Amino acid sequence: MQSTTQAAPLEGGLPHGQSRLRRSIGRALFVAAVAVGVAGLIYWVYGRYTNVVVYDARIKADMIMISSRIDGWVTEVPVSEGGKLTAGQPLVMIDHRYSTLHLREIDAQRNSMQAERQRIQAEVHMIDQQTSGRYDASLAALNATKAAKAGVDSELEQISSDFKRAESLLQKKVISRQRWESLRTSYRIAGQLVLKAEADVAQANAAVIEAQADRQRMDVLQGRVASLRFDEERLKTQYERQQLDLSDRIIKAPNPGIVDRIFIDPGEYVARGQRLLLLHDPSVIWVEANVKETDIRDVKLGAKAKIGIDAYPDLKVIGEVVRIGNAATNQFALLPSPNPSGSFTKITQRLPVKIAIPQVNDLLRPGMMVEVEIAITRD
Repeated sequence: MQSTTQAAPLEGGLPHGQSRLRRSIGRALFVAAVAVGVAGLIYWVYGRYTNVVVYDARIKADMIMISSRIDGWVTEVPVSEGGKLTAGQPLVMIDHRYSTLHLREIDAQRNSMQAERQRIQAEVHMIDQQTSGRYDASLAALNATKAAKAGVDSELEQISSDFKRAESLLQKKVISRQRWESLRTSYRIAGQLVLKAEADVAQANAAVIEAQADRQRMDVLQGRVASLRFDEERLKTQYERQQLDLSDRIIKAPNPGIVDRIFIDPGEYVARGQRLLLLHDPSVIWVEANVKETDIRDVKLGAKAKIGIDAYPDLKVIGEVVRIGNAATNQFALLPSPNPSGSFTKITQRLPVKIAIPQVNDLLRPGMMVEVEIAITRD
């Protein structure tokens, strides 16, 4: 009877050795899959234990809305969307012809007032020189006439006394009538001299008053000078305001940045407060992540955060928590969420967390979606 050296084929045409090899490979792949699944589950659990994860975070920046402080026609827009800016670079030019003419008009008025003030000051100086000597001379003449009148008064008093005594002696026939008439004549002449002295004093006093009035003109002119100074100050304020209006007609970039949107074109009329451009500084960006209130206790200031960029899967950025919100995001909603029916469904609220991140080759832009893993520091 002939012996067989090969194994009999199995049902389906496969030998026993190949069937065992296939079952071994299948068991190995199954074990490997289970191991990978267990490892992934452990990694996921470990990640949730050591990090607070947020999948719907966004990159943010200060979006600066440039608006106009004045009304006017736009003459030029020397920038374009996406263009890089330096601080002080012109963004929009507004027609400045009327403003320039008004500035010249105010400047001419200021120059005219300055010339008028200088003319009045020169007149004051001239009056001072003209009236100073005359006032001093008239004052001296007044003092001299007063002194002369005082002497004449003394002489009249003496002659009056002699005349009265002569009248008494005449009645007693001690002196002659001729002597009495001589004393009477002297008395009358002395009285006339007193009247003349009084007139001289009055005339000298009038001259002093006239000279003093001329000098008082200087006070009037000095008041006019003071009024002109106030007018000049008012025009100076108008001039500075007009200069500000002229400078506002060249709208400049407040800081370095990038132009995001332009809302006007040359030839359009802009009103005060109208928005013109939108720009941001790409070097100052951050991530705002809304963290669940149940996880916020694990987030600390200064904690490191790993940022994954949806647009660049291979790019990882390390940031730092710099601010934790003091109110949940629902408090900033425009529309309230009342509960008129009385039923209540608890919804986990979120608090905003600000994470400072560095810029990477200008790739990170406001509005991009990112995934955040904030490291947990356990006490």
